[in-house]
This record gives sequence, C-alpha cells and structure tokens, in this order.
Amino acid sequence: MSQFAINLLFVGASFALYIGIAIWARAGSTKDFYVAGGGVHPITNGMATAADWMSAASFISMAGLLASGGYANSTFLMGWTGGYVILAMLLAPYLRKFGKFTVPDFIGDRFYSNTARLVAIVCLIVASVTYVIGQMTGAGVAFSRFLEVSNTWGIWLAALIVFLYAVFGGMKGITYTQVAQYIVLIIAYTIPAVFIAFQLTGNPIPMFGMFSTHTESGMPLLAKLNDVINALGFRDYTADVDNKLNMVLFTLSLMVGTAGLPHVIIRFFTVPKVADARWSAGWALVFIALLYLTAPAVGSMARLNLATTVYPEMAGQVENYEEAAQNPILYEERPDWVRTWEETGLINFTDLNNDGRIQMYNDAVDYSDRGWEGNELTVNNDILVLANPEIANLPGWVIGLIAAGGIAAALSTAAGLLLAISSAISHDLIKTMINPKISEKGEMLAARISMGGAILLATFLGLNPPGFAAQTVALAFGIAGASLFPALMMGIFSKRMNNSGAVAGMLAGLICTLLYIFTYLGWFFVPGTNMLANTPDNWFFGISPLSFGAVGAMINFAVAFAVSSVTKAPPEEIQLLVESVRYPKGAGMAIDH
Repeated sequence: MSQFAINLLFVGASFALYIGIAIWARAGSTKDFYVAGGGVHPITNGMATAADWMSAASFISMAGLLASGGYANSTFLMGWTGGYVILAMLLAPYLRKFGKFTVPDFIGDRFYSNTARLVAIVCLIVASVTYVIGQMTGAGVAFSRFLEVSNTWGIWLAALIVFLYAVFGGMKGITYTQVAQYIVLIIAYTIPAVFIAFQLTGNPIPMFGMFSTHTESGMPLLAKLNDVINALGFRDYTADVDNKLNMVLFTLSLMVGTAGLPHVIIRFFTVPKVADARWSAGWALVFIALLYLTAPAVGSMARLNLATTVYPEMAGQVENYEEAAQNPILYEERPDWVRTWEETGLINFTDLNNDGRIQMYNDAVDYSDRGWEGNELTVNNDILVLANPEIANLPGWVIGLIAAGGIAAALSTAAGLLLAISSAISHDLIKTMINPKISEKGEMLAARISMGGAILLATFLGLNPPGFAAQTVALAFGIAGASLFPALMMGIFSKRMNNSGAVAGMLAGLICTLLYIFTYLGWFFVPGTNMLANTPDNWFFGISPLSFGAVGAMINFAVAFAVSSVTKAPPEEIQLLVESVRYPKGAGMAIDH
C-alpha cells in the first residue's frame, strides 16, 4: 500500500469519526449548541478542553519553534502552560458559578452595560479570528503534505470539514468530537516521539531521552546538538536570551492571553457544577502535560535529525565538525521526505554555488572559505513535527497516524473558536442586544450562519497568514490578554470596578495592542502595509509585537482603575452579585443557564 493510500485511510477514518459524532450529537436546542446541554462529565470536559486548547500551534508549530530557536522559544511552553493554571485557578470556577453562556454575557451583566457587552464582542471576535488564522495555517500545512495537494487547497479542505461537523453539531457535537480528536492527536504525537527517542538515544521516553546519550556519537544529546549547529554558524541550542525584558513580557503575554481565551473559557460552562469546573481544569492540565512534556524532546531531536540528514558525517563526529561540514549531501541524493515536502512548497532549495550539494547554515556568518555563497535550504518551521517520522524512516502507518493527529489538532481548536465567534454574534449581539424576541430556531440559524461566515473569513486570512502558526496564535493571545483578561479579573475580584472603567480599559488595551501589532505586521495583517520593519532594532524598548499583549493588559488595568475611581460606583445589587460569585456560599450548584 502506498504512503498516500495509508495517509488517506487514517485521515479519512478520523474524518468519518468526527462527522459521525457530530450527527449523533447534533444540537437540538440553543443550550445544546452553546454549552452541550450543561451536563458534560469533568473528565470528558477535561479531555475536550485539552484538545480545544492544544491547537495546531501546540501540535505542529511549537516543537518547530523549539527546534529552530531552542531555549529562547521555550517561552511558548512556559507561557501557555502557566496561563492555563491562571485560568483554572482564578477564572473558570467563578465564571461557571456566574452561569452565563459566553464571555460577553458575563461582561455585559457584570458591568450592567450593553456597551461593555458590545466591546467584549468586538474583542472576542478580533482575538478569535486571529487565532483561527493560525489554525487554518497549520491545517493547510498538514493537508497539503499528507493529501498531496497545494497549501491553498489544504486550507479549503480544512474549512469544509470544520463546517460539516461544527456548524451542525454546535458545542454538543464539538465536545465529543474533541474527545476523539484528543485521543487521536496524543497518540499521534507520542508514538513517533517514542520511536525517534529510542533511535537516537536508546531511551524510549522522549523527555528523558532528551537528556540521555546520543547513541551514534556517545555524547549527551543536547551537547551533540550544540556542536553540530555551532559548526553551521548557529548559536547554542541551550543558549540564554539576551533580551530578558522581551522574554518576560512575551511569557506574561501568553499567560494572560491563555487565561482570556473565550473558546477555552466557554468549555467550563458545559459542566453541571462549580466543583466540576475545577475538576475539569485539573484533568485538562493532566491531558495537556502529556504533550507539553514531550514537545521539547521532539524539537531538539527534529533539529538534530534535520542537520545530520544534510550533513551525514556529522552524526558520528565528536570533533572535526568543520571537515564533516565540507561534505553535505548531494541534492540528487536527498531523501524521499525532502522530495515530498518540496512538492508542497514548504521546503525550498536553491543551488547558489552550483556545486550540486545542499548547504544549510546561518548565512549571517561568512563561510565563503568553504565555497558557500548562502543558505540553500529553506525549511518551514511548521513541518518539523509532521516530517519527523519520515526523517527518522519510521513505518508508513506512523506517518499516517501523525497526519491524522496534526489535522485533528488544527480542527479541534478551530471548531471551538468558531463556536465562540458564532455564539458572540447570535446570542450576545442578535438575541441580547438587537432582537430579544427572536425564536430559538431563529437564534440557532443565526448561530450557524455566523459560524459559516467566520469559517470563510478565517480561510481567506489563513491563505496569507502574518507568521508561522504558533506566531499567529501568539498574536491572538496578546489581543485576548490585553482586552478580555483584565475585564474578567476585575469583574470577579473588584466590587468597585464599574461599567465606565471596564469599557475604557478594554478599548485602551485593544487599541494600543492592535496599533503596535499593525505597525510591524501590517494593517489587518495585509502584507506590505506595515509602517516599520519587524526587526528588534525597530521595536519600542526592544518589545516584540508578540510580547506587547502584556503591556496592553497593564494599560487596560491602569485605565480601568483610573476611570472607575472618578466615576460612580456600581449599583449595590452588582456589588452583592460579585460577592456571591466569589464566595462559596451555596456553591454546590451553579446558576442555571
């Protein structure tokens, strides 16, 4: 059986499973559509939350970023995990006790203002659409390789599959589909990692293998990796970061962004009780840890595998790396996996010195004495996890499995985000603000139409993303952290925070963050419209656009408290409502939807 047929079998079987679950769990009411009926078991919800949260950025792109940047990119790992802890401890149980369908629902009622609700809707849509762009980018990478179509067709295929199971199933269908997707993606991620760790180190446990001995050279794996990439002009994989301020702000931005993500927050509205929301969060953290403890090992091993594929003599070296670097692989002898990925356009080779060999190195360093005239191999970071089984010559079924896993990761989060967008439009905007008398059937129709529109918009933007999947997602986290997270925190923990302060803070955080991002990445991410080049020497105080969400959150808090302090205090009933949400008096059952 050909590899394409194996891929088609695995991916097709997973699609049939997802669509079958959506049909079985088809939403019959708005409560089914928005919160899966409110009766999901904590373990089931924890698994669905993990799948919802571990997007294409986690499955496909994070290990690629770790592979390319080493310790410097560990901020993704620390920020996303730390943010989830904040969400689980400080937000999820209280929001569940409040008992509303959506984040704008909470903000609109807590701040007794439709203006606050409308601003929250705008913030949610901007953050969620940006996030979906990253998912569509990752899905396009997976589809293009494993179904052997162009990246563009890959994105359109992803959009079609999401449309089929998310639009009809709603939260009920998405919940049980995400459970299946979690099982697929975690198996797909860990099995290749176990194979590769065993091949390189003899240790089948990836997180331990990363700190074990590289079998072929007898050196510690990370020391071996440092020596190999040093010989190619790159800094140590384990090197420290020069710009500590940017690293701290980026980590903080991812943390507050994670805690402010509306599509994850609404998952905690699907369980019966407040206690179940806490248990869901705990179980989700366990399920997330299974992948996140493996990702650093996958990244480091992928980087070493790639380098020794191009420079085979480096694999067994303990010295004389410069001599080994003189004999890169002939382009005509490149392995099949390189040929296959070249067809997708995600690996590109240009023979600059016409010697018929592949030179892959840091061309910021002058290696003209070696006869090199520039880096000749460009590898998209997003392919490394998906290509790892092929690089390591693993069986065809493993490649098919990781194909299904990568696609599952992208689709699971895309579905959750699209539901958050559609519920914001149909429930918060149309039913609550525009037409309170709309029938349940009409509301369901509006939800499905808005989800379809969101899919089309995200697909269009995903064709020209502002960065790799994980980088695009980081922008979304910054937007959510700068706009929604402070409003949620102040809504729960500050009785004095009023509607004027909340609205002013959300607008200040959102506008400042978007202006900073658009300055370097282009207006609304349209290529060529940026005002400054996105380089460290142009960044304000050395703060990357990916890190500015933390600054935006600080601005949000400062403006909100300043405005609130000079305007009228919230009504007494709102202050009592805040107390009832925060303190566990009679907190066994949450407020009914």
